[in-house]
Amino acid sequence: MLQNFSSKGKTALFVLAALAVVGIGCWVFQLMNGLGITGMSNVTSWGIYIAMFMLFVGLSAGGLIVASSAHVFNIESFKTIAKPAVILSIVCICVAGIFILIDLGGIQRFWRLFTGPNFMSPLIWDVIIIAIYLVINILDLMWMNKGEEDKVKKLSYIALPVAILVHSVTAWIFGLQIARAWYTAIMAPIFVASALDSGLALLLLALIGLEAAGIIALEEGLLEKLGKLLAVFIAVDAFFIGCELLTMAYPGAGEAVALNHMLSGATAPFFWFEIICGLLVPFLILAIAKNRSNKTMVILASVLVVLGVAAKRIWLLLTSFITPNIDAGPGISLGTQGAIADPTAAFATAGTYAPTLPELGIVVGVISLGALAFMILAKKYVDPSAKKAEASPAAAEAAAA
Repeated sequence: MLQNFSSKGKTALFVLAALAVVGIGCWVFQLMNGLGITGMSNVTSWGIYIAMFMLFVGLSAGGLIVASSAHVFNIESFKTIAKPAVILSIVCICVAGIFILIDLGGIQRFWRLFTGPNFMSPLIWDVIIIAIYLVINILDLMWMNKGEEDKVKKLSYIALPVAILVHSVTAWIFGLQIARAWYTAIMAPIFVASALDSGLALLLLALIGLEAAGIIALEEGLLEKLGKLLAVFIAVDAFFIGCELLTMAYPGAGEAVALNHMLSGATAPFFWFEIICGLLVPFLILAIAKNRSNKTMVILASVLVVLGVAAKRIWLLLTSFITPNIDAGPGISLGTQGAIADPTAAFATAGTYAPTLPELGIVVGVISLGALAFMILAKKYVDPSAKKAEASPAAAEAAAA
């Protein structure tokens, strides 16, 4: 397989593999010392791992929605990119699952999910729907690779609603928690909207990268169509966020504290980055027709959308932890290693969080592992020259020479 990559491709593989190894080392360190080495605590019980889980579930759902829509609505131009979209979807959902396993801390107890599941918990719903979703993705790729279009089309009618449902269930994990500021009826639409724009943005970046590597050739005008669709998705995402903000800000809604944190408090930088850089700027870029045919502008808009949705995951997750739902007495015992070392700092009346170096190392490692997997799978299943080289050892030797 490696001989099918160019020298730049091999360098990229080596760098990604090295970062993945560093991430594995950080994870082993976390296993040995516990989640106390992270920035999380009893006050802020979820951190960057869950934020990345939210992000990558959405990125995955967006990819499969594009792929399945191509067959459900018979969009011929989208069928040409269905395979890389499905590969991207598989990789992203696996990355999301890895972040959940890492966040569990005691991964060796994961089997208890299957021996004593609580079917009233949205967490179990998410485990079930993600497992179904992954199976659908794998079958989709397998049948696409075999050219069994009839099976792919039939599966797409199931894949499309499941892709929407997978991010809706993830949203319900938050939206059904009445004790937190996440509690809202439109959390699922907000998550699905951000999955559509971020997933399509990442797919655009992947397609442009694959074309630059000579693996695929994009159909003329396809970039403009996808850019126009991305602009629509951005507008829908902005509309739902506006609806949520109006509800929170309306007098008597009782969400003034959380809203202040978002607008001018600790999570304000992430909120305003998403609003300005993740929604407004990319929409204005893509609203101009000539920009949609300009790869540089499409790349800029797509990168901003993905970063904006990542910022949304951070402000949405952490805003509800700043003001604890129990603030009596001395506060909440933190349970961190720092609190154990200094009993005077063992309690807190406000949530604080900053990822530690091991956390960041794990995040970079997992994302690098996902990028590595995408490169290898795309080369194997999308690149025609790689298939010919694998089928003919002599051709492979000649290509290497």
